Amino acid sequence: MLDLAALKELLASPQKIVITTHHKPDGDAMGSSLGLYNYLIQQGHHATVVAPTDYPDFLSWMPGNDGVIIYTEQPEKAATLIANAALIFCLDFNALGRINEMGALVGESKAYKIMIDHHLEPEDFDDYRHWNINACATAQLIYDFIVNELHHQELVNKDVATCLYTGIMTDSASFRLPNTTSTVHRIVADLIDAGAVNWRIHELVYNSASESRLRFLGHCLANCLEVLPEYNTAIISVNKEDLEKYDVDTGDTEGIVNYALSMASIKLAAFIVERKDKVKLSLRSKGEFPANEICKKYFGGGGHRNAAGGFSTDSLEQVVQQFKTLLPEYKKLLKQ
Repeated sequence: MLDLAALKELLASPQKIVITTHHKPDGDAMGSSLGLYNYLIQQGHHATVVAPTDYPDFLSWMPGNDGVIIYTEQPEKAATLIANAALIFCLDFNALGRINEMGALVGESKAYKIMIDHHLEPEDFDDYRHWNINACATAQLIYDFIVNELHHQELVNKDVATCLYTGIMTDSASFRLPNTTSTVHRIVADLIDAGAVNWRIHELVYNSASESRLRFLGHCLANCLEVLPEYNTAIISVNKEDLEKYDVDTGDTEGIVNYALSMASIKLAAFIVERKDKVKLSLRSKGEFPANEICKKYFGGGGHRNAAGGFSTDSLEQVVQQFKTLLPEYKKLLKQ
């Protein structure tokens, strides 16, 4: 294990560093990864972000994105970088299974592994851990790591600030979730002072939809939404034929579950989508309802209390039915 003093000593001289995050990276995953990347290169480190899979186009504008290696597109190059790294930063995930085939490569690597994350129940694969389940985003923890552990506030430049702002904005649902504390707002103010243009970042992330994505959203709301008032629950279920019909791309389904949750009476919303090899679930909840418990117990996943995900190898119809059969168990919580 590394202590902070030993980690600081390692970072005092240029190192070969890999930064990685979970598969199908979201705004926090890429924002925290590229934020850390833009910090490290200022100190002369040879840093590379290696993503396990592709990610949405609406995140590709962030500073440093041009240097990202996607494992599924360049597996040999990614494997070489991992094998030669002295340090591997593991961001926004805490189990090696979350990085797919890369998990074995990272696990076997002799590099020091530094986990920075805010999810429950981390695996014990890391050498240094900066972990807090109360953080609203891993990007918040990257800021804390740079500023309060490494004492490099002056290195939070415009590029770092832009990426970290993106991560915090997206994982806090634009600063609307309960864990968006006064501390988070102070951090965001620092990031704006450092050069993050808040309105522009919002435009690039949220106002860049394609026509097909907008039509797909309309289809989901008009034809795929089921409301179960007896459980204060809403379900949007989508089959793979609809994904093909509307030419759904990576990231096009992100946030759709929040439309179901936006209804006044709804406490639990599910977006259940049929992919090529599995059915994926995204759950969102209000208040104290434990969306992560359902995902962990029944769908091989997990996450946060109000935002969680899981999967199943059963058919779409079977998964929707299984989800419905669980609701009576939680009826008391859902009707509070």
